[in-house]
Amino acid sequence: EVQLVESGGGLVQAGGSLRLSCAVSGVTFDDYAIGWFRQAPGKGLEGISCTLTSDVTDYIDSVKGRFTGSRDNAKNTAYLQMNNLKPEDTAVYYCAACRVVVTTTTTIAPISLGSWGQGTQVTVSS
Repeated sequence: EVQLVESGGGLVQAGGSLRLSCAVSGVTFDDYAIGWFRQAPGKGLEGISCTLTSDVTDYIDSVKGRFTGSRDNAKNTAYLQMNNLKPEDTAVYYCAACRVVVTTTTTIAPISLGSWGQGTQVTVSS
């Protein structure tokens, strides 16, 4: 059974930082790029980063320079370091396998592993 467990969310003031973790089990972790997705209240799911290796991560423009994706294959865990958080970053954050579609912009799409985690809430106050 595939399981993805997100953690590390919380309430921070604008300009603050959080580090999210995603523990993955039930699949061969090394076989997948792992990404982060978020859903703000009343909005759809948005892919924000996709980490192939800790040296190779794609980001959407709105988080580039503020968020850093990484992974530890020995621990089957992916991370998202979020700095300089803004109120518009408020959302429930999820991790999933991912792929990157590059056209005129970078789009990060999920690849289904059969299940999603419960997500972790990030709230940024102004």
